[in-house]
Parts: sequence; structure tokens; C-alpha cells
Amino acid sequence: MLTMKLSQSQLYRLSIAGRTASSLSLLGVATIFTTFTFSEHFRGPTHRIMLINGFYNLFDFIATMISVSGPEAGDDSALCRFQAFSLQMFPVADVLWTVAMTWDVVLVVFYHYEPERLRRLEKKYIVVITTLTFVPAFVFLFIRNAEKGPLYGSVQFWCSISPNWVLFRIIFYYAPIWLLILGVLILYIVIGHELFQLRHELMLTSNDCLALSSRTSPSNESVRRTNRDDMKDLEGPIIRQQSAVSLRKFLLMPILYFLALLATWVAPTINRVYAFRHPGKEPYPLMMAVATLGSLRGFWNGIIFISLRSKARR
Repeated sequence: MLTMKLSQSQLYRLSIAGRTASSLSLLGVATIFTTFTFSEHFRGPTHRIMLINGFYNLFDFIATMISVSGPEAGDDSALCRFQAFSLQMFPVADVLWTVAMTWDVVLVVFYHYEPERLRRLEKKYIVVITTLTFVPAFVFLFIRNAEKGPLYGSVQFWCSISPNWVLFRIIFYYAPIWLLILGVLILYIVIGHELFQLRHELMLTSNDCLALSSRTSPSNESVRRTNRDDMKDLEGPIIRQQSAVSLRKFLLMPILYFLALLATWVAPTINRVYAFRHPGKEPYPLMMAVATLGSLRGFWNGIIFISLRSKARR
């Protein structure tokens, strides 16, 4: 049953807000799937990671779409436990995919990884991220004691880690998420600093592309043997032949993705810290912000996905 004291009208408005935001996010995920399938201009390395993450987001937003129906079904119901499991696993996976996206940027900027090498890493990302998120979410299904009850239970307007286990939720949910977000922020600071320091040494073309080819390839050796005028003529065709990417867009897309993620987690985190300090006294406007903003990740992801085309060439 519901553990919070809200009127039926308040619960109704919370469910409407959450389900509306979830519907927009499901539309965003569908946009990612459709655009990737039918347009070759949206198949860059970052687009691919957003596509994979879209499958994880799908379960996340189905869970938020359930809304108050989970708590109303009861803590021991299959619906509530499915909702709690999904809201434990898939939002954390979303953050980890942001880390993977940022790591791809590091590999391209510092190690000149080609798209094919990045693609081979995707299976490893899937295994690691799925394992790190599935195992704890699954184990939590079986944790309970006589004093606090089951670990998964009703939390305001959906099922998640029960308020009786609020410290557990902070340690195993919000703390890792914010550590990962902080790690991503630090990586972008390092990337930005390094790019500024090496801006004249990177293999950048006049159209803002970063060449991903090996510097020791035969074609590059032949370029070195030409005079400076011939090099200007040959540089463009050679870079086009060897998987170049727009550095600005390659960096901009993950950064926007990160900012959307950051905006998503501010309200839920403030709400959880407030609930920890003042149990059962969470302000209703803050609950509304959580119900809305916490379910909009897929919507922002869809906008970011279609707003930046990759400069892929044959």
C-alpha cells in the first residue's frame, strides 16, 4: 500500500505528470530507433551508443509509466517488484552509458581510435554495464527483514527502494550515480584542457574534422615525402578516404547528453536528501518535479540524437 500521505487528487496529478513525461520519453526512444534505422547520417559512434542505451531506457520509461499503479498493487506484488527492479537497474545503466560515451571521446581525441575500433568495444560495454546494474538490482529483490520489511517497496508515486531503507538507497544508488557524473565532468575538463594545449598539433582539417587514421600508414608516409604545396592538395582526399569525424560535433553530442543527464538527476537527488533529513515531509512541488524531470531523459536524448548529424562519408 502507499506509504505517503497524499490526497487522491495529488496522486492523480503526480501520475498524470509522470506518465506524460514517460510518454514523451518513449517517443524520444522511438525517434532514436527510427532515425538510426532509416538515415545513414545518424550512425556515428556516439549515435550507436545512444541507440544501445535506448533499449535500456525503454524498460526505464515503461516502469515510470506504471507510476502509482505499482504502489497501489502492494509491495509484494509482481508489478511493484518489476517497477522497483527496473528503476534500480536502468537509470544507473543510463549513467554508465554516459561514461562509455565519454570514454569513446577520450579514445578518439587522445588515441585516434577509428569508428571500427570503437564499435568493437560496444560488446564489452554491454557486458560490463549489464552486469554492474543487473546483479545488485536482482539481489535486492530478495532482501528483507522483520523490522524494515522488503527492500523494494512503495516510494511516494512509484516502487523503488523503500523509505525504510533510505540510507541503503543513498549508498547504493545516488552516491554511485553522482560519483560517475563527477567522473564524467572531470574527464571533460581534462579533454578540454588537452585539446586547448594541443590544438595546433592534432590532425585537424580545415572543415573541423579529426583524422582517425594511423600516422604510420603508407599513404601518410607518401604525404610526408611530398612538398608543402602538394601536401595541401593531397591532404583532403586522403583524410576523406581514411573514417574522419567532426571533432566539434563528436564532442558536442556527448556533452549535451551529459547536461541532460545532469538536469535529470538534480531534482530526484534533492528530494532524496530531503527525505533522509525530514522523513515523510517531502514538499509536493518537489515531488512533482521528480515525477516530471525524472521521466524526461528519453525525450531529451531523442532531441539530442536528431539535432546533430554525423559527417560520415563513403
